[in-house]
Amino acid sequence: MPPWAAVLVLLLAALALLLLLRPWKRAVGARTSVLDHEEQEAVSKGPTDQFSDRREPLPGGCSLICKPSALAQCLLRALRRSAALEPALSSWLSGPHLQTFCHFILPVGPGPELAREYLQLADDGLVALDWVIGPCARGRRVTNSGGLPPVLLVIPNAWGRLTRNVLGLCLLALERGYYPVIFHRRGHHGCPLVSPRLQPFGDPSDLKEAVTYIRFRHPAAPLFAVSEGSGSALLLSYLGECGSSSYVTGAACISPVLRCREWLEAGLPWPYERGFLLHQKITLGRYASALEDTVDTSKLFRSSSLREFEETLFCHTKSFPISWDTYWDLNDPLRDVDEAAVPVLCICSADDPVCGPPERTLPTELFQSNPYFFLLLSNRGGHCGFLRPEPLPAWSHEVILESFKALTEFFRMEERMKGLSRRRTSFLGGRRRWGGLQKREVSSPSNLEIFSWKRSYTRKILRRYPSEN
Repeated sequence: MPPWAAVLVLLLAALALLLLLRPWKRAVGARTSVLDHEEQEAVSKGPTDQFSDRREPLPGGCSLICKPSALAQCLLRALRRSAALEPALSSWLSGPHLQTFCHFILPVGPGPELAREYLQLADDGLVALDWVIGPCARGRRVTNSGGLPPVLLVIPNAWGRLTRNVLGLCLLALERGYYPVIFHRRGHHGCPLVSPRLQPFGDPSDLKEAVTYIRFRHPAAPLFAVSEGSGSALLLSYLGECGSSSYVTGAACISPVLRCREWLEAGLPWPYERGFLLHQKITLGRYASALEDTVDTSKLFRSSSLREFEETLFCHTKSFPISWDTYWDLNDPLRDVDEAAVPVLCICSADDPVCGPPERTLPTELFQSNPYFFLLLSNRGGHCGFLRPEPLPAWSHEVILESFKALTEFFRMEERMKGLSRRRTSFLGGRRRWGGLQKREVSSPSNLEIFSWKRSYTRKILRRYPSEN
């Protein structure tokens, strides 16, 4: 039996037990239960009072929490027009655990056609890029009229599980005129682990090199990014570290884990904890002999929780051990969040059984004070579910692509207004100088130096990929 089949059988058995044993308890060592009586009341009432400030109502019982701005108004108009948020008839898919299990367990089925590229990194490690090249049955639509088709970078969850919703998003994006590409970390989803180094939870160094290569292949195309679940830590770390140099036009996070340390320390409900832990052990089991010189593999594969597994793998290393506190100082996805300069839409559900209730897991002040972060909070959807009856795709996918379209139109209008303002200033300045000899304005030496440094740095990086084009 292949490893993925063993995981599937185990999780199906867990699902059968869960339907019989309710309410659920959290994993061993957890501080609270998943859905106690107070949380059930909060879910039944919709988004909690903690998010009542600066909350804009949307169709389908959803809300948008954000800081007021022109960009927020543009996004709000697009979401209120979205047919994907229209209330749907209740069905057997409305339960949060069922939505979550359908997302993680159901077989992918006939997925898209992928063209894989292996990218060799600066330390000789490998990551994989799966370019989605088909099929597209209903014909592609033009998304970026008058320009090149945008690239959609998709980051799966941190466990390396390629879910049906990720592939569904790629197919929908391909139909809408995007070039989707899926980023796989070292050792994930068939990507060989050629060096005894794995990617920590929030270390964006590998993603930086992947984005540089994508920009090399499509230098003039807009770049959008979407992350799923725990994979959002990687995307947010990248956006925070790179700031305005991220090359990303817009980003979205589906059911993001924002308080990662607290999330791992509290523990997940035991079926999810055991399922994710088993999946990681199976993934790394094939590399056990290669990791023996780096970590204590016997202790690693005896781990009984995700926190113990993460701590053993990245903190208790043989060459350079660090403390748990130091690890999160380096990998907290919100450590540089104030430096992010890209609109980020976070889609979360109040009944998320993996992340927990929003009043405990979502940083309210981030969305109420940072103009680049927007929270779309729904009453139902589970963890990364947001499913609708077949053959409709998950409504979160529709909303993300519609928000990216709204962002593109907003930035295009902003550039147009800036261009008109510059032309008007130039015209008025020309009238004032008419008949006189004026010296041409030259950029300051500091600006020229910065521009020259960026160009030389980019060329230096791209020389490593001459044969990949």
